Amino acid sequence: MIGRIAAAVLATPLLLSAAPMPVPVPAVDVSITVTNLRSHEGVVLACMTSDPERFPRCRGDSAAHALVVRADETVRLDFADVTPGTYAIALLHDENSNGKADRALGMMPREGFGFSRDARIHMGPPAFEDAAFSVRRAPVQQTIRMRYML
Repeated sequence: MIGRIAAAVLATPLLLSAAPMPVPVPAVDVSITVTNLRSHEGVVLACMTSDPERFPRCRGDSAAHALVVRADETVRLDFADVTPGTYAIALLHDENSNGKADRALGMMPREGFGFSRDARIHMGPPAFEDAAFSVRRAPVQQTIRMRYML
């Protein structure tokens, strides 16, 4: 009997040797001010992703954050409860509210666009790394200038 009790005690993990419980990382807010919209027509579409393969469209990224807000002189986007990590944001000023980026001659954007860190384009959208920013414990605030080619 004493042998069974001793075996049960030895098989029970000690509280002192137990692995520490992971501390939950608090989610934070990411706030974006969008400037230089050329009109108050339509909406501003925004997506924020941590997946470089899904940037800038965020298609198929179930973890992406997406917002649609009415266009105005200045637009504020608030992504709430963002898990810490590395993200990039793509914006579209969808002036005709058709849910897509309209193009001239199949390639030149007719509507405004913008990217986090105000990343510039060079013969196409910027690379994820050029628009990437870190979300840690403190709220993040950025300004993105809307750009137009036509």
